[in-house]
Amino acid sequence: MISEYQQQLRERFVSVPEIPPPAPWSPVLSQRNPIGGLLGIGFAVAPDTGHDLVMVVSVDGHGLFDTLTGEKIARDRDPDLDDCTPDAVPDLSCPGLGPIAGTRVRIAGLFGGGLHTTTSDGWSLEVVSPEWPHHRVLLSADGGMPHRGPHGERWWHIFDSNYSELRTAGFSPSGLTLAVATSSDLTLWTRRSAEAGPTGNTDA
Repeated sequence: MISEYQQQLRERFVSVPEIPPPAPWSPVLSQRNPIGGLLGIGFAVAPDTGHDLVMVVSVDGHGLFDTLTGEKIARDRDPDLDDCTPDAVPDLSCPGLGPIAGTRVRIAGLFGGGLHTTTSDGWSLEVVSPEWPHHRVLLSADGGMPHRGPHGERWWHIFDSNYSELRTAGFSPSGLTLAVATSSDLTLWTRRSAEAGPTGNTDA
C-alpha cells in the first residue's frame, strides 16, 4: 500500500511530457543513436583536446565516441571478453581503445556501477519508475528536486525509457556531458561547444 504522498509523486511524474533539457544543454547530433545490444557506457577524457569521450560496450563490440561531435573515433569488434566481465574484473572496467588505449574505463550498465548524478554547479539527475518497469530520467537545476517546483522551470522530464531497458544515466566527471543509455540506444547532451577548451571556455 502506497502513501498519499507517494501517490501524489507518481501522478506528478506521470502527468508531465518528455521535453528537451534547457539551455545550456544541447543534443549531440541526433537523439537516441541506435546501438543494438548495448550493455553499458563509461566516460574518459581525450588526451589531446580534454574533451569528454564516451565508451560504449555492446554485444557487437566496443566503440569510443567524441561527445561534442558524436563521431565514432575508435571501434573494436572483437574485444577480449576475459578482460571485461564482472567475474574477471571486479571494478567493472574495460580496456580503453583508440586514443585512450592503455587505460581502463569503468563501465556502468547491465552489470552494475553508476555514473555521476550531480555536478559541482547544482545540476542533478534522478531516475524514477512511476510506471514500472519503464524508467523516466529527470533533470533538476540549482540543486532543485523534481518533487517541488514547476516542471519545465525547476525540473525537466528529459527521457522516457518506455520502449527499451534503461542501462544507466548520468553526467561525465567534468559535468559537461549528460548521457542516457538503454539496451538499444545512446542519447547524449553537452553544454560545451566544439570550440571550447577542456574547462568549457571558448577562446576569444
